[in-house]
Amino acid sequence: MNVRRLGPALAAALLLASGAPIDARSPIAVGTLAPGPVDGITDVPGVRVGQVTKIEGNGPLVPGVGPVRTGATGILPNADTWENRVAAATYALNGDGEMTGAHWVDEIGYLETPIVLTDTLDVGRADDGVISWMIGKHPGIGIDDSVPLPVVAECDDQGMTDMQGRHVSPADVGAMLDAAAPGDFPRGNAGAGTGMHAFGFKGGIGSASRVLPKGDGGYTVGVLVNVNLGDRDELLVGGVPVGRMLANELLPVFPGRTPRRPARGRPAGGSIIIVVATDAPLDATTLRAVAKRAGMGLARTGAISHISSGDLFIAFSTTHIYPRSGGVSGPPLEVDEDRVDAIYGATADATEAAIDDAIFSARTMTGANGSTLYGLPYERVRPLLAR
Repeated sequence: MNVRRLGPALAAALLLASGAPIDARSPIAVGTLAPGPVDGITDVPGVRVGQVTKIEGNGPLVPGVGPVRTGATGILPNADTWENRVAAATYALNGDGEMTGAHWVDEIGYLETPIVLTDTLDVGRADDGVISWMIGKHPGIGIDDSVPLPVVAECDDQGMTDMQGRHVSPADVGAMLDAAAPGDFPRGNAGAGTGMHAFGFKGGIGSASRVLPKGDGGYTVGVLVNVNLGDRDELLVGGVPVGRMLANELLPVFPGRTPRRPARGRPAGGSIIIVVATDAPLDATTLRAVAKRAGMGLARTGAISHISSGDLFIAFSTTHIYPRSGGVSGPPLEVDEDRVDAIYGATADATEAAIDDAIFSARTMTGANGSTLYGLPYERVRPLLAR
């Protein structure tokens, strides 16, 4: 049974009744809106996702060599974002992280490059890869055309991988963007999420979508997250304090250290990158407000945005376009307050669902020096929710 293609409430009811295994998607019912066909950001027409996952070697860490547990994830708003720039805005809930190109997005009000997620020390290489890929498609860049400022956002996967090796190459990023496609895509231990954690469990890539009823415009809101944050005692699933209930189970293993992540610095708080896409015709002002609402969905999972956490969000509209040739194209901007409110609600719901998806899609992984992050199986959570 492919429960993720059912309505979320019905899927959850069937799973609770039957104990059926999940299909690498969260069965938790979030909100009342239906998801799109793949319950992911690619349910927004035109959006494509590509990923490169790098899992190599085992055993002791050899700086610059391995083991490797990292990767990158690319989100393309349309077939050619350089020529058909999409309205966009960013929001930093907490800024102990990096999203390159954010200043230009917020200054001009649109996005003209793919969005790439990766690990902290590969930001420069990913940026280089995006630029080379774009020059290959638009040879006039930097000669008689403008120059791109790629949007590359990072999370810190140290402890699981050889970060000093910077194993995501510019060529990897170019190949990933060439392979980006609509439809479903891997989640959990995939792409930029390969080495990430979530509330003391294995984390990574998650995604979800919500479709508004016709009376609210019939728009689709899709969210993709890279989850790498949170303390065990914070985790809420469907409002249930699952983290506290499992305080002493499936604890991460860091040989030679306590079974916790570092107590200070960026690895302690972790980070989350949230990408929101919609086909609602919105401008940058409203999209910034939409991006803020992703924080509401994040809060529902129990996260508090620690001082050492980089919680960075970006939202874009695929239908409010700024062609490089000039002018603006697309349907009239959505200004009805009730419909905009519905988009806010869909954003919060899809963000919460995407984080759940990342947690339940992730699987146990052992990385450098035998460090192990355990996946959180839904079957262990189901009886806690049933109470």
